[in-house]
Amino acid sequence: MKTIEEKIRIPANLLGSDLEDAVLKILRDKFERRGFRDTGLVLSINDTDVTGEGVILPGDNGVYYIVKFDALCFVPYVNEVHNAVVKEIVDFGAFASIGPLQGLLHVSQIGSEKFFYDKKSKVLSSTGQKRSVKKDDELVLKISTVSIKSNPQDTKIGLTMRPLGLGKVEWLVKEEKKKDAKPSKKKDKEEPEEKTADTGKAKEKKEKKA
Repeated sequence: MKTIEEKIRIPANLLGSDLEDAVLKILRDKFERRGFRDTGLVLSINDTDVTGEGVILPGDNGVYYIVKFDALCFVPYVNEVHNAVVKEIVDFGAFASIGPLQGLLHVSQIGSEKFFYDKKSKVLSSTGQKRSVKKDDELVLKISTVSIKSNPQDTKIGLTMRPLGLGKVEWLVKEEKKKDAKPSKKKDKEEPEEKTADTGKAKEKKEKKA
């Protein structure tokens, strides 16, 4: 939530209506569902506060007010890690949801392996570990680039899964299971060594008695 101060103009056709309602309508038309460099994407406007008296300028039939209001915003930052869902697969990558926006996970940023687009199944697949990314897959990824535009559809967000600890949730779960399984195997290998050592000590005792 961000508090913003803005000078707005109330046009003549709204001067007869309730001031707060008129202010809220103008602010919503101007800000909601639009992107700004400082505030990111404005999702909703709340708690408007008109400060001071209105100002009339010569030759202008509108009235100007200074208004403070709270704006619920979504601001994507570079290097932020997000949980995302794949919305669309294309030949050059995957579009994934980042909050209310979508970003592009380029085919070169999926992982260290090379991924290829299968036009028939609309899936991005690798040749090495036989991994794949398809629509509705859950991902853990990082924002690599951000370019906020007024129209959310023109906003460009670059995504990556190449750094360690990122990837498709299914892959990450499998890797964690492998890590959890490794210590138990090591322990099983150590146990026979301890028994061998005990057997050796027992032999030494028998030889001394003899």
